[in-house]
Formats: sequence, C-alpha cells, structure tokens
Amino acid sequence: MRKNLYLLATLVFCTLTYGQKPAKKAAYFPSANTWEHVSPEALGLNQDTIRSALSIAEATESTNPRNMEINHYRTFGKEPFGEATGPFAERGPATGIILYQGYIVATWGDPDRCDMTHSVTKSFLSSVVGVAVDKGLINRVTDKVAPYVPPIELFTTEDAHRSADLIGQPQLLTPFATPHNQTITWDQLLRQTSDWEGTLWGKPEWADRPDKDPNQWINRPRNPGGTVWEYNDVRVNALALAATSVWRRPLPQVLKEYIMDPIGASNTWRWTGYRNSWIVLDGQPVQSVSGGGHWGGGMFINAWDMARFGLLTLHRGNWNGKQLLSDQWVTEALTPTKANTGYGYMNWFLNTNQHLLPDAPASAFMHIGNGNNLIYVDPEHELVVVARWIQDTKAMNQLIQKILSALPKK
Repeated sequence: MRKNLYLLATLVFCTLTYGQKPAKKAAYFPSANTWEHVSPEALGLNQDTIRSALSIAEATESTNPRNMEINHYRTFGKEPFGEATGPFAERGPATGIILYQGYIVATWGDPDRCDMTHSVTKSFLSSVVGVAVDKGLINRVTDKVAPYVPPIELFTTEDAHRSADLIGQPQLLTPFATPHNQTITWDQLLRQTSDWEGTLWGKPEWADRPDKDPNQWINRPRNPGGTVWEYNDVRVNALALAATSVWRRPLPQVLKEYIMDPIGASNTWRWTGYRNSWIVLDGQPVQSVSGGGHWGGGMFINAWDMARFGLLTLHRGNWNGKQLLSDQWVTEALTPTKANTGYGYMNWFLNTNQHLLPDAPASAFMHIGNGNNLIYVDPEHELVVVARWIQDTKAMNQLIQKILSALPKK
C-alpha cells in the first residue's frame, strides 16, 4: 500500500512539474533613464552578422542633401504652392538601433541626435487620436468628423480691423463644411481614403503630389470616402486640426502626457507645425501641428525615443503592464485598408503578402517617414529596428534580412 501511494504521489508530482509549460519570461521594458545593453552573443545572436548589418546601414545612407531645406526645394518644393512654411534642420549621419527582446544589441551613427523624422510623425498623430477614442472623446472611428469640429478662429498678429473689402467673407475656418467633407469619418482620415477637399495653411490638397493632368487639380469629382487611397499631407493636417479641436489642447501636450512620458522618452523631442498654423483655442494661441515634414515641421526626435515608441507598438500599446493604447486600437491600426492593403492607420505600413519587405515576415509592420526614417516592428521575432536616413526600401529589406539572419534559429 505504501509503495502504491509513493508511486501515485510521484506520478502526480511529475505531472504537475513536467506537464506544465514553462513560465513565459517577463518582457523587458527600459526605465526612463536607463536602457540595458546586451551583447548579441548573450542573446544567441550572431555577432559577425550583426556587424555586417551595421555595415549595410552605413553604406546605404541616403544620397540626398543633409540640409533638409535644400532637399525640400529639390523635391516637394517643386510642387505648386511648395514653399516651406515650417522649420527645417540639418540632419545627421545614418543612424539606428537594434532591439531584441527589448534589449539594445547594437547601435550606429548618432542616436542622441534630434532629427526630423518626417512622416513617422503620422504614427504619433494617429496615436493621440487613438487615445481620444479610448477615452471616449471620439465615440467611434466610424463617426463623421464634422460634428466634432466647430468653426475655428485663426490666430493672427495682423491689424485687428477688417477692411471694407473683406465684409461678407468668412471669418472662421470650417474645414468640414462642404457637402463632401461632411461625409468624412475619422477612419477615412486615418486610412488616407477621405478625399478631403480644400485648402489648409495655404496648401490646397490637390497641390500635394499633384496629378500629372492639371485638369484634375481643382474641379474633379470627389471619390466617395473609403474607396480611393491617396497619401496626402494636407488631409493629414486636417486630421491634426480636428484632433486638436477634440482634445481642446495642443497635441504635443497630449502626446507627452499619455504616450511619451509613460514610455520613458526623453524631454528633447519637439512636435511643430507651420508658422501660419495657429488658431485661437479657449482664448489662447495654439499651434495646430503637422503630420510630417512635407513643408517643414513635424517631429524632431532622437533614435532612442523612436525605439521606445516602436517597442510600445511591438507590445500592442502595452508598456510594462499599463495599456497606453488599447489592444482594440492596435488591432484596427494593423487592419489592412481595403483601398490599399499595405496600409493600416497612418503611418502603420503593413507587410501584407511580404510586398513591402520581401525578406521580412508578413506579420511585421513599419512606421516609415521620408528620408528615409524607419521603425521596423517584428512581433514574431521580438525585434525592433530603427534605421534613419537609409536610402530606399531595397536597402531597408537588405538590412532587415541581414538582421533576421543573425537571430537564433527556432
């Protein structure tokens, strides 16, 4: 009897001990002031391959001028109404960070330097919209935007008296007043499928990457919302203005409180708009910030803070147990847009069918800005890569492929 009881107890112990799955290792999140550096070998990565990846990143630096203002007038500045209205700055060298399982395994260039990050700014913009949805300031993304945006007074330091020839002309900005714009939803603005019409901050929407046929610029019929995808910074800025009305606060303050401070970002990033994008909000002048650097402005940020944001999105909006962006919001951000299945919410680029980066998994996604600025996020491999001033998507794919080849084989 004792022998049988002993065997039974042993069987139960073994079942409880060995039948269970091993406890999952807790995810690592860096504190505000420290970030643990770990050698690639300590995490099972191939050191020589990582060195080769860094060589690729440095060798494929963008050949465009480092002076961002000069670069602007060589590119977007050639468009109609292409004059710069926001600040530019000289950029630094090719720069980046590789995170594996949250730890820093490699860096190159100058990660401390605050540079323009161009349209990666859109991912920060969509995040403050996401927080507004999570907090109920916006009921649903399928809501029409117009009811959320009252007429807006522009801030100006010019003579307060209106001349007689201005009598009868609108005194307030109503960006969602046209019949088409009244139909636009938050989701359509986030997915760049709104076909918003109008002029904002001196930039007509048709002047951003204008159609080759000038006859299409001004009077073409509007596409129903959600049917046609078009990357357009004027419409992005309309979203930023609408979000500012919803929050009733400057968006950089919102981003700092709800995203950047909780993830331990530095105090050095700045989010700017244009010199003419000022409104009056509750009796105070407030700048409506831009969603990129198309005409200057946008986010000026270092690579460390970009990496922290990438790590936040890797963990689906959760930072060390605190849900900063709801899992539902991240799911929607990663849902392919019908009119462009490689795009979610701005500026979450999806690797649907491995089209964007053929050597990366289809589950990977990226926050991408001109320049090129890249935050690569790969949940399947617990990998985040920041690569700044890399030449093109071909170089991005080559870099990511090399880093993936250094990971331990599963």
